[in-house]
Amino acid sequence: MHEAGAIVVTSMPAHIRSAYTAEMSAARTLDSDSGRWEHLERAHIISQPYPWPHTRNHFAMLALALRQRDRREALGQIVRVIVAAPGSALNRYPEGNTGRTAAGLTTPMQVPDDLAQILADRT
Repeated sequence: MHEAGAIVVTSMPAHIRSAYTAEMSAARTLDSDSGRWEHLERAHIISQPYPWPHTRNHFAMLALALRQRDRREALGQIVRVIVAAPGSALNRYPEGNTGRTAAGLTTPMQVPDDLAQILADRT
């Protein structure tokens, strides 16, 4: 979990927005739900520092959970939709967390190497 501090709302740099958009687009266009989840999880990792993309990602996860009739995941995503923007704005989010209910709300996880390279330069 990042250390809490003052509210931080920054715009997403172009190279990060491009990666986020690519993951969200892939999640929308795939036929397989497992593939959709994989891309939504990657988009989640990318979006965590940015309140509105982070929240949009959880709305997309909620929509997929509802489509699958996965009540547990849907309930977990409702909670995450509520806390995503404030968590990002206050710099309180578990880095690398995939955003799924099974991952735990506050559990940090290893950031995949390719995403770590993208996120290394947040300016």
